[in-house]
Amino acid sequence: MSEGEEKKNAYERFVGWFDSRFGFEKTMLKPIPDYSLNPLYWLGIIMLVTFLMQGVTGIYMTMNYVPTPAEAYSSTTYIISNVPLGHFVETLHLYTAYAMILVTFLHLARNYFGCAQKKPRELMWVAGILMMFIVLGFGITGYLLPWTVISKSATDVAIGIVGYLPSQISSFAASLLSGTGTDAAELTRFFSIHTVWLPAALIGFLALKIYMFEVHGPSYMPIYGKAKKSKIWPWFPRVFLYAAKLIPIFVAILFVVAALFPLVLPPVYNPETVSAYVIQPDWYFLAIYQVLKFGFFESSHIPYAIGTIALFFVVLILLPFYDRSPRRNIGSRPVYTTAGLIALAEFISLTIWGYLTPGQVIPTPVALAGLFGVAIGVTAVTWAAYWIRKRRALQHPTAKPVLPAEKPAPTADKNTVPDKASFFGLGRYTRFTTLFFVFLSVASVALACLTQNAAQATVNLTALLVPGCCFAFSMLCLLWMVKRAVVAFEEGRIAQ
Repeated sequence: MSEGEEKKNAYERFVGWFDSRFGFEKTMLKPIPDYSLNPLYWLGIIMLVTFLMQGVTGIYMTMNYVPTPAEAYSSTTYIISNVPLGHFVETLHLYTAYAMILVTFLHLARNYFGCAQKKPRELMWVAGILMMFIVLGFGITGYLLPWTVISKSATDVAIGIVGYLPSQISSFAASLLSGTGTDAAELTRFFSIHTVWLPAALIGFLALKIYMFEVHGPSYMPIYGKAKKSKIWPWFPRVFLYAAKLIPIFVAILFVVAALFPLVLPPVYNPETVSAYVIQPDWYFLAIYQVLKFGFFESSHIPYAIGTIALFFVVLILLPFYDRSPRRNIGSRPVYTTAGLIALAEFISLTIWGYLTPGQVIPTPVALAGLFGVAIGVTAVTWAAYWIRKRRALQHPTAKPVLPAEKPAPTADKNTVPDKASFFGLGRYTRFTTLFFVFLSVASVALACLTQNAAQATVNLTALLVPGCCFAFSMLCLLWMVKRAVVAFEEGRIAQ
């Protein structure tokens, strides 16, 4: 062993051994700036992870699933009852689908408020919106496959709405979705779209998005500093270590949720029993369905509702082509920020409203009061916040910022030098370590109590609020520790 190798610690020797086998340092992936080591910047990767989990669990289920009206439900119950880990895999497949849709919505919100559509990333924004439609397509087509009374009826309602489109479009869409119009043709079409066409389309857009990401790099959000002042880190080992911590935590959360709250399958579809159920779409389409239930969009006016929804998505997808302002900080863009917050608040309120009013037609005065009330309330709060911020800035003008070169040099205190202790989250990170264990302990005890009482009573959402919030805060503390620990270790290694 050479003298240089003797001076390497165990971590460096392991990294060297690992890289000599895989060659990660020679990867085509570009180095990324320091500010992107934040969970908000990794929502796209997390969405990719959910897609891979969907593929693995879906392939496992297709080995026993039969896509025919006579056997779809019975084969699904067979997977749940007789296939090893079948119930867990079915549940995990459902929850990863929900997670993929939710992460896609969060990714859209992050890119909007972070101004990720700015030049030269206009086509990345368009590709992202098209990927969102594909993800929603996964939700629509997969919802039908178990052939339950709720999923089949809700799908028939969605296909019926397609009939309100212009005749050329509606006939093509109906033929694409239901074929000859029989139940067997409809299920076969949805199964093939769900398992072949949509995955192929999403893989193509993922490849295009990753290529454009490698060309342009991550789009920074001003609250995390400017790109020119951020350090650039190689993908291996630092970024690899961050991903190796973040992704397993996300997967573990899905596993825990799937284990604690297994899937409960509704009854099999039967035309005679449909009237006994209130048919509603799944949660990610409740907002759109609620708009269709407004009194002024009922019956013959449904095409106007479809046109309004389509116009919203057209405005959204063309955002980078008419929003040409060079400003990126939301603090200097009140109109842009207010419009985004109104859209977000309307989506959330319509989703909750639709959940609370299943099957009810909303009278026009109530619908208008709800829509404009949310918009006016969000506008008032947002502009009040901007006014307060501006007033404080005038009363307390900030001093001239100290440039990096003008900052005093750090004192030669050995406690500030990153070492093995700081790498494992000790020392300077004691507060976050304590918070992590406190929140995690509270969440664990609360979940244990809930699971013990699950056999006697149904666990409601209110009972899950405390453990859910505690677990979320503990994960945030853990992610902060991981990020800062890896940064400290790498900075110390480079300094040496």
